[in-house]
Amino acid sequence: MTRTVKLFAIIAMTLTVCMSGVELKAEQGDAHAFEMNKHLGRGINIGNALDAPREGEWGVTIKEEYFKIIKDAGFDSVRLPCRWSNHALKEAPYTIDPVFMKRVDWAVNNALKNNLYVMLNMHHYVELYEDPLPEKERFMALWTQIAEHYKDYPDTLLLEIFNEPDDAFTPELWNEWLKEAHAIIRKANPTKTIVIGPGNDNWTTFLKLLELPEDDRNIIVTVHYYFPHDFTHQGAEWMTHEKLMQNLEDKKRVGQPLPAWASDDWEGDSSTFLGTKWMGTDEEKKYMTDIFDIGVAWGKKHNRPLNLGEFGVYEKADVASRVRWTTFIVETAVERGMSFHYWEFCANFGAYDPYKKAWREPLLNALIPPKK
Repeated sequence: MTRTVKLFAIIAMTLTVCMSGVELKAEQGDAHAFEMNKHLGRGINIGNALDAPREGEWGVTIKEEYFKIIKDAGFDSVRLPCRWSNHALKEAPYTIDPVFMKRVDWAVNNALKNNLYVMLNMHHYVELYEDPLPEKERFMALWTQIAEHYKDYPDTLLLEIFNEPDDAFTPELWNEWLKEAHAIIRKANPTKTIVIGPGNDNWTTFLKLLELPEDDRNIIVTVHYYFPHDFTHQGAEWMTHEKLMQNLEDKKRVGQPLPAWASDDWEGDSSTFLGTKWMGTDEEKKYMTDIFDIGVAWGKKHNRPLNLGEFGVYEKADVASRVRWTTFIVETAVERGMSFHYWEFCANFGAYDPYKKAWREPLLNALIPPKK
């Protein structure tokens, strides 16, 4: 075999990534995304801060010490949700406020300084849920600025196009926009890993409707998991009757099992579910693993690494149930080769208590098991 032939043979070699016994064959071009997904590893969202209407309005202002606290606890990465749309002009050229950009830079740089990989996204662009079409030019202009601004940052910074497209921002419309935004990002950042999730709040069951640029293999696919909502969002003020009923319609659309309370004449909201526990029964676990395995099958078919970008339980649930649920979801994700980012660091889902300046140990141990 000649040296040239040997070289091409090496390039053509495949890497095998094992996910819970399911082998994903990744061509050499796919290898970087799978490797980056390993680096993301066990992560956490720094939520309710840069994604609030203004940082601090939702009770969280990021402190420099947080990044070291997160790294010292054993986390590999952070996800930084950012509400860029609240900090940019409404009219062309849609310039992002340089003060906000500087603040995001500060957060990204502090994470990188602490050897944390960073997944930076666009979060809570609420106009897209209500009437997206008039916002398209602005959305693309924001990404043009973000992509250009971060082009010289190291590839330990990953860019996530949009958090949880939903409502009027349908899966079909999302497929169109993500391809255009992807091209904008890729033009300025040829080697950075891009993160993309399916429509309908990034539900795993909507992966079947997701259309990605097939010729770009440097993509990680992210999904979110907050099921069952009557447990994870009990007492959450924003989980209204209307939102819960919409979730039911979404479940019907993809054939997901309906909860016991589902009926056309149900009139409750999230307060109805206060006191709901998660006991880790075989039935409860199977509901979870069935949905995760939909993701595994989709990843195998499309040769794409998977990230669990959000999961968590609102603080009004009992601690023991929160720990049981979190422990099992972490085990389920890790067994399937997924990186993850818990929602979130120090607000009302938080694993860290910013007032006591201490981790909530049971939740932290569920996310980062103590070393034996």
